This record gives sequence, structure tokens and C-alpha cells, in this order.
Amino acid sequence: MRRRQGLASLIPWFFIALFFLFITAFLILPSITVLLGAFFENGAPTLKFVRQIFGRHYLHAYIVTTELAALTALIATVAGLVTAHIVQMRGTPQWVRTGITSFSGVAANFAGVPLAFAFISTLGTLGMVTVWLKVIGIDIYSQGFSLFTFTGLTITYLYFQVPLMVIVITPAVQGMRKEWREACDNLGGSSFTYWRRIGIPILTPPTLAGFILLFGNAFASYATPYALTSGLIPLVPTEIGNLLSGNVMAAPQLGQALALGMIVVMGLAMLLYWLLQKWASKWR
Repeated sequence: MRRRQGLASLIPWFFIALFFLFITAFLILPSITVLLGAFFENGAPTLKFVRQIFGRHYLHAYIVTTELAALTALIATVAGLVTAHIVQMRGTPQWVRTGITSFSGVAANFAGVPLAFAFISTLGTLGMVTVWLKVIGIDIYSQGFSLFTFTGLTITYLYFQVPLMVIVITPAVQGMRKEWREACDNLGGSSFTYWRRIGIPILTPPTLAGFILLFGNAFASYATPYALTSGLIPLVPTEIGNLLSGNVMAAPQLGQALALGMIVVMGLAMLLYWLLQKWASKWR
């Protein structure tokens, strides 16, 4: 009997060990490899590869990636917050809540090559919506729009960024107690007073945390922009892919230096997210 209890107590530790083994194999060891590749060449320490990422081309890639991530995160934060608030309002039908929640769960994980193909089939040069608009006399491509530009990438990213924000911010919106609104009304406060003194201060930390999460999610996206633009728009993830797997300009150590820069950016984003979540926990 005691032997069975002892074996049963070891089962949780077995799965914990598997978890740490997974983290070591796919996070810690790759990070160490990137660090060594960025700062060592033929066994000797060097800063040559780190200096190269501050060159004009790669610095521009960091700027474009940051702009794309920040823009899509900002738009998705606002749209997701408004959507979550409307869904959780009194009087909203249950089927609407269920439908939007279910769609958000699916759309937030729909990315990569399938998402790029879906948008090419919809808004590409011969996409369904593009052809329909031509029938009614609207040629969006002759007016300067292109799915394969920065604007097209922004629209594509929003497809999974907005649903992700809805998922992230919904618990915070649900945590807004009706007693707070009733207390404000009983004390003679208006809707403006409620949002200025109660609603906005409470929702600000989780909203900012959601923005940081969306920024990191967009900053690290690789498959969607590569499949959509074939690397024509200089983004850090696609530049890393070109350097690590390119047949003409393969430079693994430079790619590892670029990846190190991404690790720094993502690390700072995770730190800010943790701090904001800690701030938001005070209201729970």
C-alpha cells in the first residue's frame, strides 16, 4: 500500500521533469546557442556580428518590425477592449457572447501560411473581394492598395491580434463589479465620473499588459509575413530566416546576432507584461 502511494506521489514530479526537459531543449539550449553564436567566431570572442545588426539594413528591419508590431497592437488593443466591453454589457444576447468568444479562440490561433493563403484568396490581386469590388467599379489595386505591402500586413495581423485581445481583456472586463457602478450612481456620479475615477484606472493595467502581449506576438511573427510578402518587407524574423537557411547569403552567426536582439526585445516585453500584471492584480 505504501509502495503504491509512493509511486503515485512520483507521478506529478515525472510530468514536472518532462516540462523542464521541454523548456531546456526548446528554450534554454537554443538561447545559449544564439548567445554563443552572436559573440564567438571560431572559438574567439568577437563583437563583429553584434555591430552588424546596427547597420543600415538590419536597423531598418528592426524599425519596420517595431512599427508594424506597435501599430497592430495599438489598433487591436482598442478594438478588442471595445468589443469585450460590448459583449459583456447587460442585455447582450448569450448567443452573441458565445459566438464572439468561440470565434476569438479560433481566430487568435489562426496564423501562418493558412492565414496568408486565406487573405490572398480574399484580398489578393485576383481575390474574391477584389473581384467583387471590380464588378461594382472599385479597383482597390489601381487606387494604391496592395495586400503585399505594410498596409496589407497590418490588415492581416489584425485578424489574429484583435481576437487575442478580446480573450486577454475579457476577464478584466468581467471583473468590473456592478456594485461599483451602483455606488457611483448613489453618490451622484455620472457615467463620465464612473469611467474617469473607477473604470479607466482599473482597466488601464490589464489593457497595457494586453498591448505588450500583442506587441510581442506581432514582433515575433514569421510564417505569415514570409508567406505573404516572400521577405520583400524587411522584418527581423524573415531576415533571420534568410540568414539561417538562405542558399546565397547564408550567415548563421549574423542571424544568431539578430535573434539575440529579438530575445532582448521580447525579454523587455515580458518584463513589462509581468510588472503590469502585478499592478493589475491589486484590483482583483
